[in-house]
Amino acid sequence: MANVTFSGPTLPKDLTVYAIAGDTGTLLALAKANDIPIPFQCQDGECGSCLVKVTYLDNKAPMAVDLTEKEKVTLSVNGKLTRSLLAAAETDHRPPPYRLACQFIVRDENIRIEFSGEPGVEPELRKSA
Repeated sequence: MANVTFSGPTLPKDLTVYAIAGDTGTLLALAKANDIPIPFQCQDGECGSCLVKVTYLDNKAPMAVDLTEKEKVTLSVNGKLTRSLLAAAETDHRPPPYRLACQFIVRDENIRIEFSGEPGVEPELRKSA
């Protein structure tokens, strides 16, 4: 099992839930099943409204690296996936810090998910406002 800790201004405190190893559901599906209000619109990887920041908490190489083609395009257009981050993800298996919750598949690893509570808004920008 994986521990997934959600953090966002729409939660009274950080909330940790368990993701079942081998489940192929998305991070957004896990959030919805646990009443965690990550903003979303299209649920198809095209709008970018479910932007989250992922921090890997284990002392091992991250497993959830693969970006979908839609995610690559949407994150690139929104300025969250530079060429160097894309190259690192594709060739060095280092995931970028920002992902789309509707495309991200949780693996057997402990992660922290930060979201702003507003569609497509970067978590750090929301916190400092």
